[in-house]
Amino acid sequence: MTDSATESALDSFSQLQLAASLSRAVADLGYESMTPIQAQAIPKVLQGRDVMGAAQTGTGKTAAFSLPLLQRLLKHENASTSPARHPVRALVLLPTRELADQVAQAIKAYAKYTQIRCTVVFGGMDMKPQTLELKRGVEILVATPGRLLDHIEAKNAVLNQVEYVVLDEADRMLDIGFLPDLQRILSFLPKQRTTLLFSATFSPEIKRLASSYLQDPLTIEVARSNATASTVEQHFYSVGDDDKRHALHQILKQRQLKQAFVFVNSKLGCARLARSLEREGLNTTALHGDKSQDERLKALDAFKKGEVDLLVCTDVAARGLDIKDVPAVFNFDIPFNAEDYVHRIGRTGRAGQSGLAVSFVSKSDARLVGDIEKLIKTKIELEAIEFEEDTPDIRKQGRINDGRRMYAQGAGDEGRGFNQGSAPQRGPHRDGQHARAERPDRREDKRFTPSAPSDPLFDRPYEPPALAEAATLPSWEATARPSVRSISANIKPKRRVAALFKSA
Repeated sequence: MTDSATESALDSFSQLQLAASLSRAVADLGYESMTPIQAQAIPKVLQGRDVMGAAQTGTGKTAAFSLPLLQRLLKHENASTSPARHPVRALVLLPTRELADQVAQAIKAYAKYTQIRCTVVFGGMDMKPQTLELKRGVEILVATPGRLLDHIEAKNAVLNQVEYVVLDEADRMLDIGFLPDLQRILSFLPKQRTTLLFSATFSPEIKRLASSYLQDPLTIEVARSNATASTVEQHFYSVGDDDKRHALHQILKQRQLKQAFVFVNSKLGCARLARSLEREGLNTTALHGDKSQDERLKALDAFKKGEVDLLVCTDVAARGLDIKDVPAVFNFDIPFNAEDYVHRIGRTGRAGQSGLAVSFVSKSDARLVGDIEKLIKTKIELEAIEFEEDTPDIRKQGRINDGRRMYAQGAGDEGRGFNQGSAPQRGPHRDGQHARAERPDRREDKRFTPSAPSDPLFDRPYEPPALAEAATLPSWEATARPSVRSISANIKPKRRVAALFKSA
């Protein structure tokens, strides 16, 4: 049976009557008014109800389940050093490593004035430090499904005393094939527990999972499913593939944007675009699945600290990452899955702040844009973009692409091409072809004058040998006595070769 959350909700965190240690942590973080999902979910979780929550990204779902869990776990709080006094009592499962690390950091911030322990385990990192943390004992375990199963099989994680389970971004976990892992993990848990499921959409798979593992869940849906945040200004520009970087530079300049996410569809395209933008003078880093976990965390941390202006990433960064005051998101490639568009643009305009979402649409993206229209139920109008004259045309700059060299036009392009012996800048060029009309004449540059060959043989034309000379046999072959064929004519005789040493 599913209830409808239509009861009057609270407005501020001060009305929740949280424990003093939690209220102090919330005040330190500057939380005052609650978001709709927090106002409706927190009181129900405090009552011990199973909850299915759907809300737009960036609406504070982490606090919606973390604070009531911590409140209910305070009865188990103790300062003992014995691991037996700190069994796992709450399990939080998430689809990506970055999101798991972010949620764990948030829970630790809420629990910093309590004795409740929290740790996170995810793949791509050494298991030994994670094992040591688990052996010490933790009350709240944040994990990705794959690495958690590794610890369960290694007997590092014992889940027979879990009282609360949270499945965050459940739709994403099902998308990337985590359902068998989820079913295995849930089989290790006690039957009597409180289960919280948060998802962007309630697909048939989500509902089937809820009916199997939730008991009389309360459905909380604070906004229309798949709706985009009203605080995000959305633009779709009709741009050719060759002009996308040019358009990116112009919008960054016009809007005076200091930081932005740039989403692409492939890991290879992500790495290539990040290198190209870095060569064009933008402080850029890449984040994709082929990078090691340490590299991914360092790139994310540098972006959070403002050391990097553009974070070029795949959809590994589209879910749940909460980075404050990011003013813009660029969809350099239109996502293949329309739902990923909602999550991508949710990286900006968070917590009531305004944001900008820019999507570059090429001729081949018509079907993908149509899917987004159906999902968000909004008519998308394509806009034309006019390039300013003082904006550098990225396609005409000197670059190296696929091992072939181009040279910038004219000597007036400061910082590009040859400037008093400097090396040419690198980057891709138009249609993979040499811009022959735009590069300087190499014959006028002494550095390209070929040196004279040292061997005069190279200057002589090819002369075929005379017929008589070609027919002449070597001396050792001409003087050899003909052999008497005493074998079958079908057997080819061995070819005679010159001997290096004469026999005695």
